[in-house]
Amino acid sequence: MSDFDLDELRDELADFAQPDKSGGRSPRDERIIAGFEEIQRFVEKHGHAPRHGEDGDIFERLYAVRLDRLRALDDCRTLLSPFDHQGLLTGPLVTSAAPADTMDEDELLAELEGAAGSSDITKLRHVRTSAEKREAEEIASREKCLDFDTFKPLFQQVQNDLAGGIRITRPFVKDAGFLKSDIQAGQFFILGGQTAYVAEVGEPIKAPNGETDARLRVIYSNGTESDLLLRSLQRALYKDEAGRRITEPSAGPLFDDQTGDDDRSSGTIYVLRSKSDHPLVIANRQILHKIGVTGGSVERRIANARLDPTYLMADVEIVATYELYNINRAKLETLIHKVFGAARLDVEIKDRFGQPIMPREWFLVPLFVVEEVVARIRDGSIIDYVYDPASASLVRSD
Repeated sequence: MSDFDLDELRDELADFAQPDKSGGRSPRDERIIAGFEEIQRFVEKHGHAPRHGEDGDIFERLYAVRLDRLRALDDCRTLLSPFDHQGLLTGPLVTSAAPADTMDEDELLAELEGAAGSSDITKLRHVRTSAEKREAEEIASREKCLDFDTFKPLFQQVQNDLAGGIRITRPFVKDAGFLKSDIQAGQFFILGGQTAYVAEVGEPIKAPNGETDARLRVIYSNGTESDLLLRSLQRALYKDEAGRRITEPSAGPLFDDQTGDDDRSSGTIYVLRSKSDHPLVIANRQILHKIGVTGGSVERRIANARLDPTYLMADVEIVATYELYNINRAKLETLIHKVFGAARLDVEIKDRFGQPIMPREWFLVPLFVVEEVVARIRDGSIIDYVYDPASASLVRSD
């Protein structure tokens, strides 16, 4: 069948498809959309459209052939254009080593077979069983997000936060205490390989089983959105082995009472009090504290304090410690010292060799204010405050 073309192949494949449901997409359309979404995910990951050539891996070359085919078919372009926020259908054509319009029957069927994920050509990709269709309907159909430009900067910021360690991802599993009430407007998740943003949570409604539910507006990083129930999103995240919750910038496990299996210990905030007999220390001992961050043992760090001018050449006692997880120690220490900058102790200490040293981590600040700073680091409000020595309290920064 050297003259076998795509239209004939499509007609033959259509014979295997189940009848369309009234008002829904055909199995063929679902398969085309899903295949196009795979190409979009490739572009998001690699930053360019799939290319032909021996230099690319087999999947990139298959995606390139598939994209050529989708561009060549008018009905496919019409179907996919609402989802094409990356301009893949209108971009410059890439010369193919084996263009779709010249591929013979065996080559074309082999590619379709791979896309379908089955050696049986009658098992079309995305022609689902009834159970699979019911499960998919819970997630609702995705449509093009017409105001995606409004949300795009949010997705970009999340990616930057993840890269910088400001946010982390954590598994969304039933035994981790995640309830449906944990899904709130403004939160980010990873579902089906896409970053999902909960833009809106509707008024509470009663589910058939009597539980409370709500309608959500969820925006996806590929430029689509869906109108689905909160409980449906929850179930989908549970079932997706790669489903994740993206933590808030200042939330996460920094000072949580419990930590997850994938949390990485980063160190400890320590608050120390000096036992020095220096007159300035004696006069202010109850409010003079050294505040720092260490990645090791606090006890080992202070073992030789009496020989170290940064510890005022005297022994110290540990007043409080706070364990850190998944955080940049240096940045956090800089933040704490900035908050207490106005109360920094101005004193000169000579080291063992008589050289003058000015310690930089001692502050004249009550312990209860240090604890308030820790609390505000936890809820993210610390960026709005600095310490005021005159009132011995935190005040809003200008």
